[in-house]
Amino acid sequence: MNNSLPFSQACENNKQVILDILKKYLKDGDSVLEIAGGTGQHAEHFIEYFSAHCPDLHWQSSDIPSNVDSLNLRIESLQRPSLPLAISLDVNQTNWNCDKCNVIYSANSLHIMSAASVENFFSGAGKQLPDDGLLFVYGPFKYEGEFTTESNAHFDLWLKDRDTLSGVRDFEWVVELAKDAGLDLLEDNSMPANNQILIWRKNNSGKPS
Repeated sequence: MNNSLPFSQACENNKQVILDILKKYLKDGDSVLEIAGGTGQHAEHFIEYFSAHCPDLHWQSSDIPSNVDSLNLRIESLQRPSLPLAISLDVNQTNWNCDKCNVIYSANSLHIMSAASVENFFSGAGKQLPDDGLLFVYGPFKYEGEFTTESNAHFDLWLKDRDTLSGVRDFEWVVELAKDAGLDLLEDNSMPANNQILIWRKNNSGKPS
């Protein structure tokens, strides 16, 4: 391990279980946009697998402008053609200013963003994805207003103490936002450490179904 690179123990713990879900869906030739790439550990782990099994899969990571340089420390060290340097992307911008993609992936982001940014995230994803494009979102959620575990309730308090606009989001709310953006929920997978991975597909009409 290169100790000079940004590192998250949570990313280290969950990267393989997330990959086990992704590899059921992603295929050669896919173009993936990662939103909120963080430390780059997910991008690194996933591209190591896909470079061997889907050599034409392209993974474009991104983060808010203030985090891109840190994210690129790891990406630049890898020197993988299918994993170019991360780009700046703010979901609140009308134009995401990124190349076309047919898959969007984001982990541990919705509970960090404000509610308004979550709305913009889904609106932007719906515009960015083509028909049948896929959206993967990993993180904790509440169901019918209730936390799934006591630890997630404590996590929500911790988030709000750092930033009053942050917080664990309601599953039903994000599903409705996605539906409004033309995205149909395919799966809700329970993951370790009290998280979920939600998967949506862009419907062919581009409208709520």
